[in-house]
Amino acid sequence: MTSSASPTTSAPHEDLRSAVRGRVWLPGDAGFDDVRLPWNRAVDQPAAAVVEAVDADDVAALVRYAAERGATVATQPNGHGATGRTRDAIVLRTGLLDSITIDAEARRAVIGAGVRSGALQAAAAEHGLTALPGSSPVVSVTGVVLGGGLSWFGRAFGWVADSATAFDVVDAAGRPQHVTAQTDPELFWALRGGGGDLVVVTAVELALHAAPEVFGGRVLWAGEHTRAVVDAYRALTADAPDELTAWLSLAQFPGAEPMVAIDVTYLGDEDRARALLAALDALPAPIADTRRAMTVAELGSITGEPTDPAAGLSHTELLTALDDDVVATLLAGPVAPLVAVQIRHLGGALARPSDSPHGALTEPYAVYLFGLPLGPDVAAAVGARQAELAAALPTSGRKPVTFLAPHETLGDALGEAAMARLRALKEDRDPRGVLRSNFPVR
Repeated sequence: MTSSASPTTSAPHEDLRSAVRGRVWLPGDAGFDDVRLPWNRAVDQPAAAVVEAVDADDVAALVRYAAERGATVATQPNGHGATGRTRDAIVLRTGLLDSITIDAEARRAVIGAGVRSGALQAAAAEHGLTALPGSSPVVSVTGVVLGGGLSWFGRAFGWVADSATAFDVVDAAGRPQHVTAQTDPELFWALRGGGGDLVVVTAVELALHAAPEVFGGRVLWAGEHTRAVVDAYRALTADAPDELTAWLSLAQFPGAEPMVAIDVTYLGDEDRARALLAALDALPAPIADTRRAMTVAELGSITGEPTDPAAGLSHTELLTALDDDVVATLLAGPVAPLVAVQIRHLGGALARPSDSPHGALTEPYAVYLFGLPLGPDVAAAVGARQAELAAALPTSGRKPVTFLAPHETLGDALGEAAMARLRALKEDRDPRGVLRSNFPVR
């Protein structure tokens, strides 16, 4: 949980305000103890200073300042993936780098590092196009790309990072660069899923995809129907086309009865989608059914995730199976003290070769275990239940970068060969450690 006390720092950075044009907060300033915090309020984030850059030139000025003084910059648009590994670092906020340029004919978007998924989706939807959004409309697209990125449409198009075609960056010496597969193939590889430890990304060019028709929504049932819904979900995902994505959620909010939901999206027309999902209509009557034809700008409404900062404890694993034994394990006890156990169907294009640090995502499902830290005892119980389930389930031992928990490392997501390449790049591009990501390479 957060602390009200300002963290101690090794350098006051009193001259920082003269080095950059953006707003600067230092320990002791009004609002510092709020602005230093990440989006996930379960993470207490120390900082030597916080800078809100106004543009890419301002980012470069900050990095040069840090390099000259032996300081460290930790970039963070908002802090969904925060880990608290920012002690003595200058936290760089890039939220004001929010420009979006769409080339509809070329199906390309160039976005600033602060652009959120919902804003990009709204811009793309005007042209019948889509990027690769996840469940939340308020996450930074650039942050997702740097972590590889899972999406509603990943089964159709692969990792979010696979759609990245160029990056504007500032290197550890404060020099702007334009990075493509041709200009710097090794750095380009690393930026498509290897984290943000090598450079500061100020803009990304992304390939967009056609989405003339989209169907999606949530079907919610009372918990007494959980087994029937789970069985229907397994049947649905056993032979689903790549254009169809379905997530299963077992939920139990504090003070409420258990519920079970299936969230879906389909890249195609409503009639075909309803035919593919006909088995859900044969289940007991749901509490709610929000499925409908929608634009890609509305995808963030499906799961209804919070859009304001909040505290949460998560743990994710990649499952090698969703068989009877897995179902029995998941249903052996109540969801509580967790709030949700979510199963995400993977496969499709995600399982195909990818020239990225993570490579092909061959596991068929991911399980996301989420709880609320409602006091120390509850937080401990949530962590224990997450560890218990993770140990009992058939997992591959790796996980997506964007789903790493604060206590985990980049090596928990990427293989040793990828980590060796990233470490070599770090030594070559930033040997003094001017830049530090949520999950550092070293």
